[in-house]
Amino acid sequence: MSLDLALYLVTDSGQCARAGRSLQETVLRAVEGGVRIVQIREKEAGAREFLANVCAVAQVLPAQVPLLVNDRIDVFLAARAAGARVAGVHIGQSEIPAELARQLIGPQAILGLSAATPAALAEAERCGVVDYVGIGPLNTTTTKKNAPPALGLPALQALRQGVRLPAVAIGGIGSGDMAGLRAAGFDGAAVVSAICAAPDPSQAAQALLQAWQHGA
Repeated sequence: MSLDLALYLVTDSGQCARAGRSLQETVLRAVEGGVRIVQIREKEAGAREFLANVCAVAQVLPAQVPLLVNDRIDVFLAARAAGARVAGVHIGQSEIPAELARQLIGPQAILGLSAATPAALAEAERCGVVDYVGIGPLNTTTTKKNAPPALGLPALQALRQGVRLPAVAIGGIGSGDMAGLRAAGFDGAAVVSAICAAPDPSQAAQALLQAWQHGA
């Protein structure tokens, strides 16, 4: 499976609301600016609210931009049953094993996995069902409760070099980090606040993509 992971948006509806925008508007403007893939993450929402947000974004997202659901395979399956165009799920180390997730979502859906240790990355590769891994956090992040300490670029680069799967970095990433991540062998960067909290999500996405492509 070929995925364009260069600029990966992980949403935070709370940040969007505080910036005076709906989740839909934020995602649309971010895609206009160059976001290649979108993951809906709703850590505080119940299943109904989460499902409503996924379906609302799916209605307006361009067909070429994959839409993923964070953690909740039940929400992914419900969205599909409701006719929403959702492409896959992204799970963490505390969710069900990747092999079981693959059985539930089917062979064609995208399956992403967070992994931040050599052992976790080796297992992601060994199981043969993961399409890409997310490695982090690069920097200190406030968007995820109980987030582990920042690893820094040298540690992320070492982890990246230990796995052949496509990989995105995550964790407090801004434009200034993009060139270093690309040079370290990452296939893209996943961002939250850099877009969701930005005054203009389109301009923020453009700046991030420019930094990824040209190092400036």
